[in-house]
Amino acid sequence: MKISQTDNNTVKISDIFISLKDTFECGQCFRWNEFEKGYIGVAGGRVVYVWQNSPNEMFLTNTNIDDVRDFWVNYFDLKTDYHKIKASVDKKDIYLTKAVNYGWGMRILNQDLWEIIITFLISQNNNIPRIRKSVAALCEKFGEKKITPEDKIYYTFPESETLASAKMEGLAGLGLGYRDKYIYKMACSVADGSFSLETLKKQDTATAHKTLTDQYGIGNKVAACIALFALHHVDAFPIDTHVKKILAEHYPDGFPYEKYKGYAGILQQYMFFYDL
Repeated sequence: MKISQTDNNTVKISDIFISLKDTFECGQCFRWNEFEKGYIGVAGGRVVYVWQNSPNEMFLTNTNIDDVRDFWVNYFDLKTDYHKIKASVDKKDIYLTKAVNYGWGMRILNQDLWEIIITFLISQNNNIPRIRKSVAALCEKFGEKKITPEDKIYYTFPESETLASAKMEGLAGLGLGYRDKYIYKMACSVADGSFSLETLKKQDTATAHKTLTDQYGIGNKVAACIALFALHHVDAFPIDTHVKKILAEHYPDGFPYEKYKGYAGILQQYMFFYDL
């Protein structure tokens, strides 16, 4: 991997392999939007525009080389060898082979834990357009305003203290439905320290799953999504209606978890994206 500054505002990362489209549109994130020839989004309190001319390189604007090294390389999981993971797929498994080929350039993002907890609470019994709309409304109402050099306005994800202070009344009108009480309770728990994000980050997959499902409003699927997309426990295997259908149709005797132990969650995301 090579990182170079192309001008005062743009950094190039080369000798990599990633598809921004596969990565942003596979259902793991909701705050990246198509813009001109790439995508623009907010992560870690930063607004950045990313694009690529080939899977072997990507460009990031509104950043600098130090921030790319310190934050964005990890965010895009660029140091993980996805070729090795994909090469391990049993060629006799026609469905999984097709799924991996379809989303060949996908990577699992290292996203902010607090943001993912709230985002996937919103995702319950919901569809992607509505999730994106509710998350955007939540950020616009309670997040910090960020202005790009082109005078475009974006908002950071709101802090737990801010959402706790807003109370249930403040969450009304954002399209959250019954999920508002889950979000408010979680915000209060994180804000008052009764639920520690730092402790959760140190737990293994099984312990983290138990810790998460002990919280109000978090079931097995949401806990697995949080583990996979924020804690980067790539052995976590979220099962929603899409994945249930896949398992029933293509793995009636059970998915071969042991064969892909330690990274089955990544393969699950290829399957989810292919079905989606």
